[in-house]
This record gives sequence, structure tokens and C-alpha cells, in this order.
Amino acid sequence: MTISRLRLQPADVGIGMTGQRARDRLVERLRSGGEATPAISDERVLNAIRTVPRHQFVDEALAARAYEDNALPIGHGQTISQPWVVARMTEALLEQGMPKRVLEVGTGSGYQAAVLAALGIEVFTVERIGDLLRGARKRFRSLGLNVRSKHDDGRIGWPELAPFDGVIVTAAGPALVDALIEQLAPGGTLVAPVGPANAQSLLCLRKDAEGRIERHDLGRVVFVPLLSGMIDR
Repeated sequence: MTISRLRLQPADVGIGMTGQRARDRLVERLRSGGEATPAISDERVLNAIRTVPRHQFVDEALAARAYEDNALPIGHGQTISQPWVVARMTEALLEQGMPKRVLEVGTGSGYQAAVLAALGIEVFTVERIGDLLRGARKRFRSLGLNVRSKHDDGRIGWPELAPFDGVIVTAAGPALVDALIEQLAPGGTLVAPVGPANAQSLLCLRKDAEGRIERHDLGRVVFVPLLSGMIDR
């Protein structure tokens, strides 16, 4: 699969530690997997990870570490998720077919939304921290991505535009948020981390045509907490 929806500038291509070889090494790590990180097998997802310039979604001082398989700080006590986590959550969303419309709760740097949009998905993302959302919007515009965003409490979701074929939550709450499950369309998939800081699990929920929910545990993860309210700065 060729990713053709990104408008890449010379800085997006990168050199050295941000160049194509670094991206290819990351993709091979994801494809091979490890003891704590099962292999990512969906080539569509791997190609999106290879193509989206992750170094543009972190501070310039951290750009050389962008293609390590690690989470990195992005300010305001938030992080850009580990590439394996982004890939696994995306892969889970795609397992029942390519969703057309996906709601993301927790825009952060915008990287997860960019990976989804690079796959041709129409993304709707909600972020509670104004500074992070403004930075993410600039990146979306620069890359020509089909992402709609809103500054709001992510726990509310985006009910006026529901239902969504997929919902992805990039912060961990003590339990799944009912409002987000309600905004999931029949046949849709929701992926979210759930649990306290020392015992979080990545859950995948699938809603059948009758609205019944099937749950799968995708393993242990570590995410920042899912908080209520909004911050303008």
C-alpha cells in the first residue's frame, strides 16, 4: 500500500537519525516484535508508521530519538506514545475492516491522528489542552491531512458527529467511558487503555449489529491519565 495523502516537505523527509533508514529500522522492529511487544503484521499500518514523519511531532531537541520505540515527552505532562502502541492500537481498529470515520480522544502531538489519516481515514480528534491542540493543528495543515479537531473535554467525545466506526482513546481512565461507547456505531471498534497507573490494560471493544459488546484484552500498557475539563494554555 502506498501512502499518497501526505504533503511532505524536505524537513519531513529527514536525514541521519530522522531519515529513511531510521524509519525502516523502526518498522523492522515492529514487524519482528519482542518479548513484551508482539509483532505488528498489518503492512498498511507499518507503511503508515514508515511514512508519517514522527520527528515533526516532537520537540526539535528530541528529534534524533523520534524513531526509537519509546514514548517521549511533549510538554504539559503528556507524551507521544511509543510507536509500537500506536501501531497496535491502529492495527486493532483495522482488524474488522478499514473504518471510514474515527474519533480520537486525546490529540496530544497529533501523531496517532496523523497515522490514521495517512491510511485514508477521516479523523475527528478532541484535546483538552489548548497549546497541544494548536501545535497539532499546524502539523495537520502542513502535511495536508484530513483531520477535524476540537478543543474540549475528551471524555464527552463528539456526540453531535456520532456515530463513529472507530474510537481510539490515548489516555487511561479507571474504567471505560460510557459516552464514548455510546458514540461507537454498530459494527465498530473502540480501543482504549484502562486501569490505574501501575496496572493498565489495552482493551479492544467491538459492538455488533445489535449493540452487544465483545471485549478483548490486548495486554499491559502505560499511558498518562484521562482527565476531565479543559486548559486554554
